Amino acid sequence: MDTKENLLDMTLEEMQEFLAGLGQERYRAKQIFQWIHKGIKDIDEMTNVSKALRDELKKVSYIGKLQIEQKFVSKIDGTKKYLFSLKDENIIESVLMEYKHGLTACISSQIGCKMGCKFCASSGVGFIRNLSSGEILDQIISMQNDAGKRIGNIVIMGIGEPLDNYDNILKFLKLVNHKEGLNIGLRHISLSTCGLVPKIIELSKENLPITLSISLHAPNDAVREKLMPINRTFSIDKIIEACKIYTEVTKRRITFEYAMIRGVNDSKENALELASKIKGMLCHVNLIPINQIHDVDFKKSGNVEIDKFMGILERYGIETTVRRELGSDISAACGQLRRGLMERTNADKTTSKNEG
Repeated sequence: MDTKENLLDMTLEEMQEFLAGLGQERYRAKQIFQWIHKGIKDIDEMTNVSKALRDELKKVSYIGKLQIEQKFVSKIDGTKKYLFSLKDENIIESVLMEYKHGLTACISSQIGCKMGCKFCASSGVGFIRNLSSGEILDQIISMQNDAGKRIGNIVIMGIGEPLDNYDNILKFLKLVNHKEGLNIGLRHISLSTCGLVPKIIELSKENLPITLSISLHAPNDAVREKLMPINRTFSIDKIIEACKIYTEVTKRRITFEYAMIRGVNDSKENALELASKIKGMLCHVNLIPINQIHDVDFKKSGNVEIDKFMGILERYGIETTVRRELGSDISAACGQLRRGLMERTNADKTTSKNEG
């Protein structure tokens, strides 16, 4: 069993303690921390660290293990979709989007997901494990190195439920924000959750200036339970109550994500019901034309329905936007590529077994 430590998992303080345990000077930690956050993958690239220390580090540690298995580039808008393999050979995916204001990375927080949302491609392929803080961070570093440009904005909205991996997410935020590392401001980071109420309240106490997004996707419990099994545990009213606590404590605006599904949640009545629940809140609604997923019989709402829905919310004083669709030609929605790869892999295994 490999007992080596991933240096990317360590805060600067943890690295100081790690080096002290090796009988080394603590000040070396800053040098090592800076090197690994620049994106080096080989300990021998640390040119201002002695060979003796590098050799000692190689015995007990390593620097990440993300490898680009596949990369897809949209011919429409340049969005890049990455399939990364981890040290244990599991697969995750990340997306790099380019806007006028710079690069935005959409990253995963788990391998698979437990939440089972019906419209998400991550559903149906199972949960394997949480990503460590270093594995989450390594997605940013790997994409930044590949792009050759600085990533300035992060969305934790890929595969997995971030608040189900709470401790590692908090540690990742500390790492990615560190002035000796990538130094990405917390105000440039968004975290999306399907609504784990106790964790939303716990997160409010951290009082971090991140943007919290709630995957709501329905105006009432009856509709939401059909789309999102988590609603049986945390109803819409409980989620909204937690969001109000969050905004009161942090003074930060909540974003409600709402996937527009034709004939399911996009009617005038749905819009009026949603507006009645969230009017007056410090919030914003982001309407999302849903992506078509294999074996799932949901279709995206038409532009007319989306415009009408948006108009009703705006009449209630609720700021509303429609998410721009990026990377549609490369299956850039979270989970689509990984699910496709896993389905092909399982099919190949079945074929090989039958042929044997």
